[in-house]
Amino acid sequence: MTASTQEPAVPRGRQTRPREEKYDTRRAQLAESALTTLGELGFARTTLRDIAQNSEFSHGVVHYYFANKVELIVHCVRHYKKTCVHRYDDVVELSETAEEMVERFADKLVETLRDEAPMHRLWYDLRTQSMFDEELRADVLEIDQGLEDMVWRVVSRYAELSGSEPAFEPPLCYALLDGVFEKAVLEYLAGRESAMDDLRRRALEVLPVLFR
Repeated sequence: MTASTQEPAVPRGRQTRPREEKYDTRRAQLAESALTTLGELGFARTTLRDIAQNSEFSHGVVHYYFANKVELIVHCVRHYKKTCVHRYDDVVELSETAEEMVERFADKLVETLRDEAPMHRLWYDLRTQSMFDEELRADVLEIDQGLEDMVWRVVSRYAELSGSEPAFEPPLCYALLDGVFEKAVLEYLAGRESAMDDLRRRALEVLPVLFR
């Protein structure tokens, strides 16, 4: 028996969600299932068939909801980054002093490096690929803007708590902090034992430098 790309029929009389909501829900389920495979294999090495083989969904079902690999990968990264952009909300909302905030921020960076390094690798892979693939650029820029906004919320709150002002515009603040984190991801994936400690130390050093 071969897997079908059609969704099972719903018995007559049963209350159903709107078609669009059901479609979006299934795409989110597929994205969640695909993230592990994508994080392990990366953009270039992953196919829709790889994703299907490592999930509960058939290749036909995956292809039914996503026209090609690029569409699926961009959707997956969007799905993941929706969570990322709110990861530091508690740091912003709960910190009562600048010193407490920079400690919380550094700890959160280390936590996400330790727990989600493959996902960060996938993001940096996709961002690099967008330099060569025009089809990816608009989506990557939109996701990147969300991350920049996230960093700016952290920077703005630190400025408020410390009674200082940011010394740089949002894009530069983001670039400096992102550079620190990307280097840590590379070191961690390379097996460098000091990667997490180095990330924490650098975060503690660089955040206060962003202010005057």
